Amino acid sequence: MHLLKMRLKERESTCGVVNASVSGETTQGGRARLPALLQQHQPSYLILELGANNGLRALPVDRMQKDLSSIIETAQSVGIHVLLVGMLMPPNYGPIYTQQFASVYQSLVHEYKTPFVPFLLEGVITKPAWMQADALHPNAKAQSTMLNLIWNQLQPMIK
Repeated sequence: MHLLKMRLKERESTCGVVNASVSGETTQGGRARLPALLQQHQPSYLILELGANNGLRALPVDRMQKDLSSIIETAQSVGIHVLLVGMLMPPNYGPIYTQQFASVYQSLVHEYKTPFVPFLLEGVITKPAWMQADALHPNAKAQSTMLNLIWNQLQPMIK
């Protein structure tokens, strides 16, 4: 979030940044916390990057889709612009689950017409030096690449 704040400041944007993420959270947790967060912060934009922990726990993708749909609908209903950020599952989850997981994001983008970053770790996951020891989470070296992926979609949204 620090890099995003700096990027916005460089562009002389008046947008603030609130990091409302919770480590290890699923879409269900994000959905439950959303109303209070919207009331507290009253944002104009929402960068929605949830689902990875659902996938890593092999939770049902239909539940993930319902939660993400609810989050998007809630945000859009009060005029918040949503940027959806997707994830992909490692191949060891099997072709059926990984395909179903990926299709959730595609379906949401189609239904809600949201800008979309298909894979937050694009260009990162293939560089071991940019990943933590668990090979799932990026380290500090990856942050500018991930910012650029988000910025490419976020920048045109900001008025």
